[in-house]
Amino acid sequence: MTDPLQLEKQLCFRLYSVNKAMNRLYAPLLKALGLTYPQYLVMLALWDKPKPVSVKQLGELLDLDSGTLSPLLKRMEKQELLSRSRSESDERSVEISLTAHGRNIRSQAQSVPAKMFAKTGLAMDEFQELNNKLDQLLAKINDS
Repeated sequence: MTDPLQLEKQLCFRLYSVNKAMNRLYAPLLKALGLTYPQYLVMLALWDKPKPVSVKQLGELLDLDSGTLSPLLKRMEKQELLSRSRSESDERSVEISLTAHGRNIRSQAQSVPAKMFAKTGLAMDEFQELNNKLDQLLAKINDS
């Protein structure tokens, strides 16, 4: 009988290892853009939005709490990637907008997904199947 507590038998460890490996692959591509991986995720979220996004909305979208997101956004503001301002409709809410620099690096980032896909060595159908399986797993975990 196999031991269910073997490290290599743990799905959580496999996902953790894949996440670390992906971050290592992203690092040199994102360094060229002046971004860390968490900053890249913020930029992806903001590039999709034509209007300012509240910190709360951004946190929900990225599944980050304000204690993690606020310092990240402050650093990005210092890099002139985005600006933070109080909402005109609700003074308690802070809205995030891309700066011109933040919008401009989108064109430089266009090649990142294709380069990352190539590094995986997966065929497109394998990639889509993996994405679907991960989406199903996430949905099942969130329903629990």
